[in-house]
Amino acid sequence: MSNFNKIYVLGAGAVGCFFGGMLSRANKDVTLIARPDRAESIARDGLFMDCQTFQEIVPIKATNDLTVLRDADLVLLTAKSTDTEKIMREIAAIVPNHAVILSLQNGVSNVDIASSIVSNPVYPAVVYVACGMMNQRVVKHHGRGELFIGGIKALNPTDNAHLNGICTLFESSSVPCTVAKDIKRDMWLKFLVNCAYNGLSGIGQICYGEMVRIPEITRLIDGITKEFLAIAANTGVCIDSHEATAVNEAIARTMSTQKSSTAQDLERRKKTEIDYLNGYIVKLGKEYRMPTPYNESVYAAVKMLESSFINL
Repeated sequence: MSNFNKIYVLGAGAVGCFFGGMLSRANKDVTLIARPDRAESIARDGLFMDCQTFQEIVPIKATNDLTVLRDADLVLLTAKSTDTEKIMREIAAIVPNHAVILSLQNGVSNVDIASSIVSNPVYPAVVYVACGMMNQRVVKHHGRGELFIGGIKALNPTDNAHLNGICTLFESSSVPCTVAKDIKRDMWLKFLVNCAYNGLSGIGQICYGEMVRIPEITRLIDGITKEFLAIAANTGVCIDSHEATAVNEAIARTMSTQKSSTAQDLERRKKTEIDYLNGYIVKLGKEYRMPTPYNESVYAAVKMLESSFINL
């Protein structure tokens, strides 16, 4: 079983702070790598975790210095999908060869991007957690917090040791973690939720629970989902409509007070990940010559909102 003594959270936003905080709270050696203002605030005053089952200040190391990765055993990659290529190129000559990288990011392309830049083992994690940063050092937990991890390719004994070690690490920190039998399918199920909810939540600046009380929005979600399932099937991932409906409904029920990361980005006038969400479905639709008008409408609306504060 792999030992992960030195753990770094690379690109620590809400998701990174939540999982990094849970690990640190369980006395694991964790360092958050974040923007200078966030790193300074957390290093000085600690990370305040406002969770459903506890509220406390969690002491944790924080920095914006990438060179600390020289002794990394495990890197939790939580940067925005838009930053994956850039940040992986920046750390390629720093992170040691033995370090394992776990991507806790939205979308389905980040592992391939990271693996094309570094030779380290890179595994995907499917993340189900509702959280957000209230300020530079306060993470608010709205619900859930489990992980599914796995390997895109066939697993060898070293992969199994890494994945089992990661599971043990998180489980011992009160984070449910499972090695998935078919992680690609699990990734696409989570990707469905991202495409169904993130953009619409951002456009309306509305929580998931409120969204599904509006009949017109639920019809939009249904349209997005039908297009998504057709594209997924074309990539070899088969998800039936009943399962898709159940996953979508579960998100609205278990994360009812959550605004999407896209909504949070737009509210803060930051570039979103929409190119890697509905935009990725639109891109695949063009490649496969399949119409995706619902996803294209959401994509266009978010890009329009972005254009008001970002020079595209």
